[in-house]
Amino acid sequence: MLSTLPTMSGPGFLVPLDIALRGAAIALLLIVAIATLRRAKGRPAAWLGALLAAGAAAYTVCSSPGPHDDTPLWFAPVLVLCTGNAAIFWLFARALFDDSFRLRPWHALVWLGLIVWPLAHLLGASFTAHWLVGVVVRVAVICLALLALGQTVRGWGSDLVEGRRRLRLFILIAVALHIAVSVTVELAFGADHVPMVFHVLNAAALTAIAAIIAILLLQADLDSVLPAPAVAPAPPAAVMPPDEEPADPALLAALERLMSVDRLYRQEGLTIGVLAGKLGLPEYRLRRAINRGLGYRNFNEYLNRHRLADAKQALADPAQAEVPILTIALDSGFQSLGPFNRAFKTGTGMTPTEFRKAAESRNSA
Repeated sequence: MLSTLPTMSGPGFLVPLDIALRGAAIALLLIVAIATLRRAKGRPAAWLGALLAAGAAAYTVCSSPGPHDDTPLWFAPVLVLCTGNAAIFWLFARALFDDSFRLRPWHALVWLGLIVWPLAHLLGASFTAHWLVGVVVRVAVICLALLALGQTVRGWGSDLVEGRRRLRLFILIAVALHIAVSVTVELAFGADHVPMVFHVLNAAALTAIAAIIAILLLQADLDSVLPAPAVAPAPPAAVMPPDEEPADPALLAALERLMSVDRLYRQEGLTIGVLAGKLGLPEYRLRRAINRGLGYRNFNEYLNRHRLADAKQALADPAQAEVPILTIALDSGFQSLGPFNRAFKTGTGMTPTEFRKAAESRNSA
């Protein structure tokens, strides 16, 4: 009689444990999706985050052990959410970590390109059985995941929002480890022959990730972490999160002196670490001061404000009318003409050449 009971190590125990863990992960992820959606306020990063959580819940279902050959037609929305989630993850990383990112119509084509395969397979299309189609889809998913991780790492050093910096670290570690382990297990055993214990570990990892995200979401001030909705460019305003100490006025005055008087922004390779060393304080204190005291979310954005003001003054100066625009860009602290032109166009709505001509017209009048 006792021999027929499931044991802690036997498959009879692992199957209900896997189901329980996946159920918990799905519940947590759906809570995250709903909570994020309720606080979206028109921000693409929040909408994409909610869709990402829903897609992760769908992946939790799709990655469960067992045969998946006779999938019913009503399961199509779950397959779409699951397969297209790689594109959503990439777009979410871009929207969250790049304040200048804007959704474009072609982004939807990337998502549609991923979901065509499972839908066609569900409808019985013969081309989906070809091995090359499966390889192309898997390579696309891996490439999008790598692009998302690259976006997470890019700009880490210049990010001034503390909550967002912690989120970068969590995403990088959790997603990189999960992808590495999943791919290694599938390559070692084959997608259809993964031992039950690895399915349980996968479910446990998904539950842990969902729980951590839920906790971070409850603790985070989304208004400070998420980029604001797309609006016309305007100077940043200092917005201090609740229950946070204000920035030190003496520190802000010293920082302004380094920028306005010493023009430190012209220094090649200037980083926030170098600037913190000039002020003789820890890097995290300078990040807080620029973010909470001056309202900037990115250190490069802060530097570019000073560099653009310098460049505009030079372009409007009749005595420098013959100075090449490249020289003015380099003297202002930009490393090359391309980034200078893009930053100038974003900040003023005009190209440097147009700005100079407008200034010449005003001077002659």
